[in-house]
Amino acid sequence: MQLDHYATLGRSGLRVSPLCLGGMTFGLERGWGSSVEESKQIIDRYLHRNGNFIDTANSYNLGHSEKIIGDHITNDRSKRDRIVVATKFSANLYDGDPNGGGGNRKSIIAACEQSLRRLQTDYIDLYWMHWWDKFTPIEETMAAIDSLVTSGKVRYIGFSNTPGWKIAQAQVTASFLKQTPLIALQIEYSLLERTVEGELLPLAEEFGLGVTPWSPLRGGILSGKYTRDNLAESKPGRGDLMKSRIDERTFTILDRLQEFAASNDTTVARVALAWLRSRPTVSSIIIGARTMEQLEENLASLEVELPADDIAALDDLTRPRLSYPINILSTGRLTGYGGLTINGESFPESPLGRPTSDKVY
Repeated sequence: MQLDHYATLGRSGLRVSPLCLGGMTFGLERGWGSSVEESKQIIDRYLHRNGNFIDTANSYNLGHSEKIIGDHITNDRSKRDRIVVATKFSANLYDGDPNGGGGNRKSIIAACEQSLRRLQTDYIDLYWMHWWDKFTPIEETMAAIDSLVTSGKVRYIGFSNTPGWKIAQAQVTASFLKQTPLIALQIEYSLLERTVEGELLPLAEEFGLGVTPWSPLRGGILSGKYTRDNLAESKPGRGDLMKSRIDERTFTILDRLQEFAASNDTTVARVALAWLRSRPTVSSIIIGARTMEQLEENLASLEVELPADDIAALDDLTRPRLSYPINILSTGRLTGYGGLTINGESFPESPLGRPTSDKVY
């Protein structure tokens, strides 16, 4: 696969690259990331490889990520119209201002105007709700975003970091009121975070939403740079935070990834990204790159096609424990489907066994 093997995002005609360039590392305001010059070089390399999808947020490095993108590409209309630029609202950049963030109409419209100014563009291709605001009715949020689409300031919309039941409510509300529907979800998804397979991924499939995973390498853990031997060493940037998320199960998964990387003549990070790319609901994976070397490593994952046996082994190794009611449905379905084949799927006998009598009371 190549970076210019585009896919439509969800139930829309918007074409995006299989890897999306994430802009969270653009700028140094958080004490880690890429300088302005490094960020520009990373963007140029991604575009040179025919990538067309760049994702940022109003909160990334206090808005500097948006400004770097705006200064470098979106102020040039000949470049801007060929690129899918996504950004997000919800974060509050103004201490003490109760309406500085969230999902209310005042906050959303102000955040959009500020992002347009920093990005130096008159429209945003894909506008994400960064996280669900429980204090604002979803009807108000959807109406506010719809007004931005109607005014031409936004083309498409999506949600991130939101419970499945709230996403469903938003989509049904938009349909009922003939407002702009969501086309995609941005969710954390990787070999180390698969609980989204319980409800969010089936929801995306049911509603025709594209899925754009963030943190596909779990903050670098799945890059293979952490080992049992070096875990105690201090790591730059977010390294110490990531180390707190590593346990023996993580190293067991990394050990197997090393085996698959060796057998496929590639690297751990590329295997982890190739596995994620194989998931049927995934449209475009958001990759972060603090350095040019990291970008090249992530892009090289497109050259990896894992054998079906390797994918199945990774599936089994990392299968998540899902919460109720998902965890009981596999057993409960056997009481209705046990011993049958439906739509090509065969079900074993019910664990309750066959009745000893044909009599039904």
